[in-house]
Amino acid sequence: MLKTILAITGKPGLFKFVNRGKNMLIVESLDAAKKRQPAYATDKVVALSDISIYTNDDAEVPLASVFENIKKEYEGKKVDLSPKKASQNEIIQFFTKALPTYDTDRVHVSDMRKVLAWYNILIENDITEFEEKEEAAEAKTPAEEKTEAKA
Repeated sequence: MLKTILAITGKPGLFKFVNRGKNMLIVESLDAAKKRQPAYATDKVVALSDISIYTNDDAEVPLASVFENIKKEYEGKKVDLSPKKASQNEIIQFFTKALPTYDTDRVHVSDMRKVLAWYNILIENDITEFEEKEEAAEAKTPAEEKTEAKA
């Protein structure tokens, strides 16, 4: 599900991929306005499924796993901590619960605030399935099914 949810550098909030245009993507904001707008090739557009968080053991944890941890901690509800108004210590305590092994040198408080804000936006929009289901990951393409049928 996170493959179609996009973050665009310089634009607040999250966006849902709608369609492709010539030299651009058509995206829809995930706020109350649901405004559609173009995202051009010059904009840095990243799918949430492509984002990872650095950890102490030189590994990276996918953002979807961090969202799942937050979902378990808060029972699938919105976090009542405001990303803008919360103190730095409150944000660090929140993020430590979500990912205790995060790299304190490379993960900044601003990144933690962004993760919190994004999680709340996703929950408000009833997007609660963060990780791909194993069945979907193992699903075969029509070409693979034809190859097996011939064998």
